[in-house]
Amino acid sequence: MVANDAIVARAETVRELHEDVTEARVHQLLRGTRRDLPVEGQILLLVTLGLTAFGQVMVFSASGPLALTSAQYHHDPLYFVKHGVFFTLIGVVVMLLAMRAQPRWLKVGGPGMLLVSLVLLVAVLIPGIGQYINGARRWIAAGPISVQPSELVKIGLLGTGAAILAARKTPPSTLREIARPIGIVTVLACGLILKEPDLGSSIAVAVMVFGMLFVAGTPMRLLALLGGAGLGGGLLAIMTTAYRRERFLAFLDPAAHRSGSWQTTQGLLHYAAGGINGAGIGAGTGKNQFVPEAHTDMIFSVIGEELGLVGSVLVILAYALFAWAGFTIAMRARDRFSQIVAGGATALIAGQAAINVGAVVGIIPLTGVPLPLISYGSSGKIVMLLIVGVLLAICREQGLTPTPRRSTTRGRSQPRSGPARFRRAAR
Repeated sequence: MVANDAIVARAETVRELHEDVTEARVHQLLRGTRRDLPVEGQILLLVTLGLTAFGQVMVFSASGPLALTSAQYHHDPLYFVKHGVFFTLIGVVVMLLAMRAQPRWLKVGGPGMLLVSLVLLVAVLIPGIGQYINGARRWIAAGPISVQPSELVKIGLLGTGAAILAARKTPPSTLREIARPIGIVTVLACGLILKEPDLGSSIAVAVMVFGMLFVAGTPMRLLALLGGAGLGGGLLAIMTTAYRRERFLAFLDPAAHRSGSWQTTQGLLHYAAGGINGAGIGAGTGKNQFVPEAHTDMIFSVIGEELGLVGSVLVILAYALFAWAGFTIAMRARDRFSQIVAGGATALIAGQAAINVGAVVGIIPLTGVPLPLISYGSSGKIVMLLIVGVLLAICREQGLTPTPRRSTTRGRSQPRSGPARFRRAAR
């Protein structure tokens, strides 16, 4: 009898210990600690925060002279810094909230966001609604915040496109399958953005969709055809608009087209003036009304002049590390939708960075694409950090979800579901 009581007491103790361990495990999974993120997620988070903080320093350096000498900015050298910090803090909060949410919210909310953004893309072209700044209508004023619909369309199209591609049993293998409906929606969005006009944002949207199609397993021959068609469409947009044509001809021959090459030439000259080590933060001269848009599209020129080749290379390496972490997250995502979202998000941010840097150093024509996470921005900064939050949420799911066992058939493990090229990469 005593023995039975001892056995029962021991069993009760074991049961209580099991419940305590289980409860502790649940709390551990729910706690928002960095341990929830695998290594690639921790790297992505650190790189993002590093680039964002670095961006605030460079925005202060690049915008101070412009804000100090302009009545529009109340002669306040801290004007852009104050606004930049405000929008950055909002963006970081949004990123952390998105990181804690399930990525499927983007699948549910993506179509609605896409529809709203397309309506706003039409509304921004209407005089009296869209703000007319520097010859373009790209912003809608919402109190102290200026909303840029071309930024909002990125997140809507990312969720909608990934949901459509993930729902397909096989990757799209013909132009018709791509066109219905992803291609049609993408062309519509890019066409409306071009009307603002904003060639850079339309290129960024196209790069994002291209990245999603790549991760979804679209055949390379078809991707090459789409790439060629995209280049042809971009060239047509350039040659049919006077100022774009002048910029392109200036890229080909700066000496013969000085009026169109001023921004490119000045940006490159001041970038090269930095040499190996640079003049030091705050000591550059290009921002003193020589390089237009020094705090936005041309901020990499300021980085090169003030931090030199060393600083420029470190920034490029940071984006390369971001791309590695993002595509690693895509390869290890637990479902097809998350894989496609992660691939498209990484392609968007890394591709936009490559376009900006290439334009500043004269490798490609200037398109007006800001440097993500670094350049001054409001809605653009918030959207970029939101997209990073979605990437981190996908990565966090990997850390919270036990790795499924692989069944073996004839001695070979069966790969998990996902795009074929990503399955091969993960082996």
